[in-house]
Amino acid sequence: MNGNQLKSAMIHGAILISNQRRAVDELNVYPVPDGDTGTNMSMTISAAKRELELLPKDVTVSQVADTAASAMLRGARGNSGVILSLLFRGFSKGLAGMKEAGNADFANALELGVAGAYKAVMKPTEGTILTVSRMAANKAQELAKQDLSLCDFLQGVCDEANDVLKQTTEMLPALKKANVVDAGGKGFCIILEGMLASLRGESLPAEESERAAAVDPATDFNSAVAQYDDEINFTYCTEYIVEKYDASVDPAKLRAYLETIGDCVVVVDDDEIIKVHVHTDHPGKAITKALEFGSFINDPKPKIENMKIQHAGKVKEAAIAKQQEFVPVEPTKDFGFVAVAAGAGLERTFLDLGVDQVVRGGQTMNPSTDDILRAIHATPAKTVFVLPNNKNIIMAAEQAVNLANRNVCVLQTRTVPQGIAAMLAYDEFAQLSENRVAMTKAAEAVSTGSITFAARDSELDGKPIRKDEVLALDNGKLSFTEKDVNKAAYKLTKKMVKSDTSYVTIIYGADVTEEQSQQLKDMLAAKLSSRIELTLINGGQPVYYYLISVE
Repeated sequence: MNGNQLKSAMIHGAILISNQRRAVDELNVYPVPDGDTGTNMSMTISAAKRELELLPKDVTVSQVADTAASAMLRGARGNSGVILSLLFRGFSKGLAGMKEAGNADFANALELGVAGAYKAVMKPTEGTILTVSRMAANKAQELAKQDLSLCDFLQGVCDEANDVLKQTTEMLPALKKANVVDAGGKGFCIILEGMLASLRGESLPAEESERAAAVDPATDFNSAVAQYDDEINFTYCTEYIVEKYDASVDPAKLRAYLETIGDCVVVVDDDEIIKVHVHTDHPGKAITKALEFGSFINDPKPKIENMKIQHAGKVKEAAIAKQQEFVPVEPTKDFGFVAVAAGAGLERTFLDLGVDQVVRGGQTMNPSTDDILRAIHATPAKTVFVLPNNKNIIMAAEQAVNLANRNVCVLQTRTVPQGIAAMLAYDEFAQLSENRVAMTKAAEAVSTGSITFAARDSELDGKPIRKDEVLALDNGKLSFTEKDVNKAAYKLTKKMVKSDTSYVTIIYGADVTEEQSQQLKDMLAAKLSSRIELTLINGGQPVYYYLISVE
């Protein structure tokens, strides 16, 4: 294989995993909304694809492998993306200095990649992408001893990878219970299959568009409303639900009236209710007219929002986002901090605690190694502490250590509350080793509860879990399910509080109102011991209704 063939093969593999990323995401068996293995692997190898497409035609396999490995290392997202980048980094080492490569060269390169991936993972778990790649590498060594064409050789490697992938269902209890294969292993197989297809002369697959399909307002009210997010011909966005007086009520008449006083009208009904969305300068008229057709229900209450104020807020958010174009600076102090967080409130909290740069990200939106690296270089310190605040971001952060032009210390903070506790433990008069120990101990002393929703139908310990059901997680493990968000947060906090608990912090997210969060705080204040300090923070985080810190 020459350099051009390897370049085409990797681009083919990148497109294939990109097109199938959602199917791979769906293999994640835990119902919480973090099923992003396919997305992370796709974004990681797509970083390489962009660089490979810029290479000239006359390149060596060594140049192609080096370019891909460098781009993937910086673009790695999530644990699956980091492992994929490590596999290809080893691949580049195995092909170093080569103009062309044969079966034995590829077998040795793949073996080096597997060794690097295993070395980087603190506690390797079998039944994952690690197992699939390791067994594929072993098969490659065996096949390299035979007189095979490159296509037949890679076909044998693909067959072995897919056979081992099927076995992962039996290797991990969670996979067996859900009757699925490992998501990372599946992504690796897809990439190998894409590379094989390219070597066989198959044309590049079309890249699937990200655009959503057309929406039918009659079947998807929320999606229909979303079409109008940026239209501000009228001031007030008005939404409500009324319960019909009787079956003879004609919603078409209500729609006709609303179209005379506004635009962006969506009216959806069933046998019992009418759901309305309208942009208008006269929300009172829109509500009064509705009373001719039915009575308002209490939950949810009618909602009226000033879109011009909202728009101004979005403009401000965009300006803040632009500020996150990290600018490299020279070190001017001994210690600095980079934290990963999502939500304006959490960003402010970390900045108030002394963090220099906040990288936006977290659950379902893992930042890349390069995102973290740029934030490190924008921190004016000789030593930069990095707080990933998510277990799926730690590996990406660690990859930045050897790329940075200054000393970097990655703390193993797996949750936002752990990150906050670590920052509170920092002592500006202590040395690096002392702070590392103290901040790590502070993080480990925190218990984290989370209230989120089920992203998919699932089953756990024999109990069915339905999509959108409220989930209560105790230190990452599902504790129970609920129907009501505040009730779930109340029950979980009571369960987590121990006899020696001194502090409870409730961080409420973007989908919780201030009124709801205050109600929860009042409920807990009436139940918990008066010696426990109870704090409420507006985190504004997505995905999680509440993050609960117990110390």
